[in-house]
Amino acid sequence: MATTAKGKTTVSKKKKPAKKKASVKRPRLTGEQKSIIRIVMGVLFAIICLFTAASLISYAFSWGADQSLKSNPEMWQSYVSANNVCGKIGYKWADFLFAKLFGIGAFFVPVFLGLLAVACFRIRKVKVVRSFVLSLFGCIIFSIIAAYISSFFNGQALFSTGVGGSYGHLANTWLCSMIGKLGAGGVLIFLLFVWLILLTRKVALWFDKFIYDAFHREKKPVEKPEDENEEDDEMDDEEDEDIPDEDLFKDDEEDEDDAEPEVEDEGKTVPLEVEDDTLIDADDFFVNPDEKPDDVAPVVDIPETKPAPVQDVELVVEADENDFLKNLSEEEQDRIYDPRLDLSNYTFPGMNLLEDYRNLQYEVSREELEKNKVRIVNSLSCYKIKVESVVAKRGPTVTLYRIRLAEGIRIATVKRLEEDIAMSLGAKGVRVLTLSDAIGIEVANEHPSVVPLKAVLNSPQFIEQREKMELPVALGITVTSEPFFVDLAKMPHLLVAGATGTGKSVGLNAIITSLLFTKHPSELKFVMVDPKKVELDFYRLLEKHYLAKLPDEDEAIITDTNKVVRTLKSLCIEMDNRYELLRIAGERKITEYNEKFLRRKLNPLKGHAYMPYIVVVIDEFADLLMTAGREVEEPIARLAQKARAVGIHLVIATQRPTTDVITGTIKANFISRIAFKTYSSVDSKTILDQPGANRLIGRGDMLVAYPGIDITRVQCALIETAEVDRITKFIDSQQGYDHAFFLPDVDDEEGDAASGAADLHKRDKLFEEAAKLVVQSQQGSTSLLQRKLGIGYNKAGRLIDQLEAAGIVGPFSGSKARTVLVTDFDTLDKILERLDNL
Repeated sequence: MATTAKGKTTVSKKKKPAKKKASVKRPRLTGEQKSIIRIVMGVLFAIICLFTAASLISYAFSWGADQSLKSNPEMWQSYVSANNVCGKIGYKWADFLFAKLFGIGAFFVPVFLGLLAVACFRIRKVKVVRSFVLSLFGCIIFSIIAAYISSFFNGQALFSTGVGGSYGHLANTWLCSMIGKLGAGGVLIFLLFVWLILLTRKVALWFDKFIYDAFHREKKPVEKPEDENEEDDEMDDEEDEDIPDEDLFKDDEEDEDDAEPEVEDEGKTVPLEVEDDTLIDADDFFVNPDEKPDDVAPVVDIPETKPAPVQDVELVVEADENDFLKNLSEEEQDRIYDPRLDLSNYTFPGMNLLEDYRNLQYEVSREELEKNKVRIVNSLSCYKIKVESVVAKRGPTVTLYRIRLAEGIRIATVKRLEEDIAMSLGAKGVRVLTLSDAIGIEVANEHPSVVPLKAVLNSPQFIEQREKMELPVALGITVTSEPFFVDLAKMPHLLVAGATGTGKSVGLNAIITSLLFTKHPSELKFVMVDPKKVELDFYRLLEKHYLAKLPDEDEAIITDTNKVVRTLKSLCIEMDNRYELLRIAGERKITEYNEKFLRRKLNPLKGHAYMPYIVVVIDEFADLLMTAGREVEEPIARLAQKARAVGIHLVIATQRPTTDVITGTIKANFISRIAFKTYSSVDSKTILDQPGANRLIGRGDMLVAYPGIDITRVQCALIETAEVDRITKFIDSQQGYDHAFFLPDVDDEEGDAASGAADLHKRDKLFEEAAKLVVQSQQGSTSLLQRKLGIGYNKAGRLIDQLEAAGIVGPFSGSKARTVLVTDFDTLDKILERLDNL
């Protein structure tokens, strides 16, 4: 109230604040609308591309006939026709691009338009910025080069401005006036070389190899696979930006629509963010179907001589440590030895052998994310748990919701509500986990996508890291849509377990196939045990390339459980032999030993050889225990404890993850584990020491426990039986070794120690071979027979005792090698003949 000068009292009215204009938000385009726009633009680009290409080609052949149209004032009248197949408009368009601009360089214009159409149709991933730069650079370079070349042949007679167009003609004239024709030619050659390097970086490598070969004529060129597709390297540059569907045709005002959708929750707004939206698009992982990873070429040229494998018999010559280098030239001595000598023409499998399963790719809609977010927030609010923000990270099978809680809320409180959240969402595979700065809730997508193995093998991350790994294995894609791969050599052994039908066999195939795509047969061998007789049967075709077996075995895939124990004992002998070679070489692990051997620091005449990795794959370990008994657990535990350093790694799988199968001994030595879906939390605890696997959704959904990282949820990469069949047949069609990689022989009576006098009437079948070896080397020692004959200590001891009884070597003399009493083969032949007559 207020009093006026006349004493009247008035009531003052407060002005109401002006209402703020509600911001009108334009509705976002749905995924379906964006797809329609993308398809329409793709058709438009394709039509313009074909129209431009046809116009330019027709213009090149009918240029003279259409020149009159330029000066004809009635050109656009209906009765005036053009010789160009695209009519008068096509002629004018081609004349503008060709004559007024770039000449023959104008043909890069339809190339760029075609790439835009390819990007819109998602035929393959196209880097638009890079394609534009390459196309524009190509127009300019080839325009000037054409003008430069035509200047020597009076190119003005062909077109009014020459084959380089007006731009090429003017640029060439200026360049020649500045540095002359000779200097202009050098500049153009340099620019063309730069353009080719931008197109594919291998041009620089080819040029370097050409220069090197030109001055090293004695060097043998390393053959490249004939079917290697070099054109795919134009997309290798990972630094350029891709064009996801959402960003390909953005509206100019779309920035106004970037506000996050909000949901009211008890008076408080909880925003929903979606991180790395484009990562969930399965097409981001796909490239040209015919593309394959670069084959790992031999690091050096192949010398004339090579050492024999560890298990092959070779007569030892007592000589100086470096005598084996005398037969090599100085250049060969300086070069690193190449273990791929025998199969130098081996071609790695190509990506065209794998499927991409595009018809099984689904995208999680924004509506589904929003619906799940509302349900999560409402469920937590019922228990008075306030949420500040929700961030969705979409994966192929599961979406991870990162939830930031209000201050004072305990994480354990949310974890206790796992069942309630799962019920409110009505979804499978709900799992609550603790993140670094938030709570994570994993929710299965309504329409899960299939993850092809091809996508992981072709991902830039795997291609970049595989050369740094000893045994790279591509497993699948995480819930954050990142490719997941590991180094089996660092695991160092792997346990795979899960209920029947949850993807265990597919996981084994993904592990084996990953190694086939990355390791040469000289670098890797498999020992496969398949009690079911059907799971690993496809790999029998790899016998002469990748498989290892006992010398007297007919089948490389072990299906008879009675033979498993002999094979495992043989692997233990192989492990001991390798440790002996490491001791002699003064090294501690296989990588150091092989490095020293490749640099020719170890004498192959003294038993040293390149050691390939050996991966032992055992399917259905539970069935093996039931039939072969606990006798197999002891050698498996021994291998798991010691074999890592010498390159022997185990992968065992079981569909019965119970405590009587996965015992304490197995768990103590297999610290890396993969758990597929289990039907009880007890089984999950048996595998991972914690629940979680019982909440997986199956079909390849798995949890991976790996040293150094937290348990990670991964969608296993899919590879079908037909793909495995194609890969094995492709490898089998190539030249292989004469036989499988032979493991050391195991004597059935090896466990019995030799005692008493040797019976020459029951000589060992290796007696004659051992006698020749001892006489040739003039060295009678048990360790020599172990290394050269690939046998165990007990059997080598019995052979030495028999050689002593036959008068070939002298008696035991402490730590020294026994004296060899026979100095020539004539005397040895007489002794052997006498023994045969006994």
